[in-house]
Amino acid sequence: MASTILKRTSFSSSSSGIRIGGVSLRYFATKVEAGTDIVATAHNVSLQKARSWDEGVSSKFSTTPLKDIFKDKRVVIFGLPGAYTGVCSQQHVPSYKNNIDKFRAEKVDSVICVAVNDPYVMNAWAEKLQAKDAIEFYGDFDGSFHKNLGLEKDLSAALLGPRSQRWSAFVVDGKVKVLNVEENPSDFKVSGAEVILKQI
Repeated sequence: MASTILKRTSFSSSSSGIRIGGVSLRYFATKVEAGTDIVATAHNVSLQKARSWDEGVSSKFSTTPLKDIFKDKRVVIFGLPGAYTGVCSQQHVPSYKNNIDKFRAEKVDSVICVAVNDPYVMNAWAEKLQAKDAIEFYGDFDGSFHKNLGLEKDLSAALLGPRSQRWSAFVVDGKVKVLNVEENPSDFKVSGAEVILKQI
């Protein structure tokens, strides 16, 4: 049975609460875990499917409600700090693209990549990675999806501003079956395709 996995080290307690590797647990706290209804947790949130600007205009800048993404489906979703960034481009997306046949063999309906970017950047990036045939890309343009799940991350130090943690989840009919969150956005230890394939 799949379970929540959070990559953590050296637990200790202090007057300010639990600390992990010298960092406050609040740094890693999420609002979602195994068993969480992801649609209910982010009930007012929609995502924006990757598309060109002209497609955005012709669709009147439509968005996709979470229920349309998750209801009655087996979904693997992974979030990352941003399009065109190093680990995201070189390791994270390719790990899912290169294993898409294995996900399909596990009867996964869709593999989704989401980042705090607009859908036009996500579209251009997906095309550059030649991954659109394997993975569905969505923008979380204002970060509201990640904020509702407690998966937001301030990456101002890297000149990225408010972004997301690096994470992955297996979701069945809107319910989270497994969640993996990296300790640091630059890590790629628990959120790749190879890990979650073993958890399905």
